[in-house]
Amino acid sequence: MSKYRVQPFDLSDVNTYPLKKRTSKVSVDNFCRPHEKGSGVSEFLGNLPDILGARNLKQLAHAIVNARSNGRAIIWGIGGHVVKTGLSPILIDLMDRGLISSLAMNGSCIVHDFEIAVAGSTSEDVDEQLKSGAFGMAEETGKGINLAIREGVADDLGIGESLGRYLEDLKPAYSRYSLLLQAYLRNIPVTVHVTIGADVVHNHPDVLPAAIGEGSHRDFRLLARLMAEMNGGGVYLNCGSAVTLPEVFLKCVALLRNSGRQLRDFTTANLDFIQHYRPTENVVKRPVQSGGRGIAVTGHHEILIPLLAAWLVELSPDTGIE
Repeated sequence: MSKYRVQPFDLSDVNTYPLKKRTSKVSVDNFCRPHEKGSGVSEFLGNLPDILGARNLKQLAHAIVNARSNGRAIIWGIGGHVVKTGLSPILIDLMDRGLISSLAMNGSCIVHDFEIAVAGSTSEDVDEQLKSGAFGMAEETGKGINLAIREGVADDLGIGESLGRYLEDLKPAYSRYSLLLQAYLRNIPVTVHVTIGADVVHNHPDVLPAAIGEGSHRDFRLLARLMAEMNGGGVYLNCGSAVTLPEVFLKCVALLRNSGRQLRDFTTANLDFIQHYRPTENVVKRPVQSGGRGIAVTGHHEILIPLLAAWLVELSPDTGIE
């Protein structure tokens, strides 16, 4: 017999109830169905479970398609990792389908996109290049990007439009893979948001910091104007920017509301392999507190974005996907 003065809780007074009377979050109706050999993408997507991440991705796809149908803005904010994982052809296809109304990029994104356009390759070995002091010192990258910004800003352009115009004139060998150029050719606005000193082109002898600052601020104001079209059903996606774009996005929200513009009832999403603090707070939570929905989907861009794009392509009345 135990020597303790206090005895274990007596369970005889516990009240129970029938399981069928309880509200449950998951049922077999939400379960997946196994993939059958030879079936198509539509069947695969329709077979995904209607639970957690898969449900979030489906809801995001519906929000994007509805935004297109209602003429609301669909803004994709992307970091360099999206380009480095080979996803530019998918995004260009979504431009043609009316599923991207504008792009917002951080500084690393333009570096990788520019290198893809002119060389068909990007992403140097930082560890090795840093040892010799060669990291970030590619001549064409630094010279071309800085020249494009300098010339464009002199003509009252933002950085995104400046680079698109420069690449159109340059006619690079791999132009079909460049988001900057292909968006420019389609009259789809691209805004670029730079943290001075964070990108390799800021080390180059041809850098003109005043032009970078002016161009980036012009693009900040352009993004705010584009975001005004999200009111009442638009979508903003943050893909692969942990700090810069979430901060810029939140400041644009504040600018619009401070100026008396309505910005509510829209959808925001963060797609990344880690849910960082700033995307969570500044994209998914804070902007939609007064009306809207925030969605977080965790996973690798090279899997999530093609999966989302496939859902967008297949999401039409004749596919049977709901």
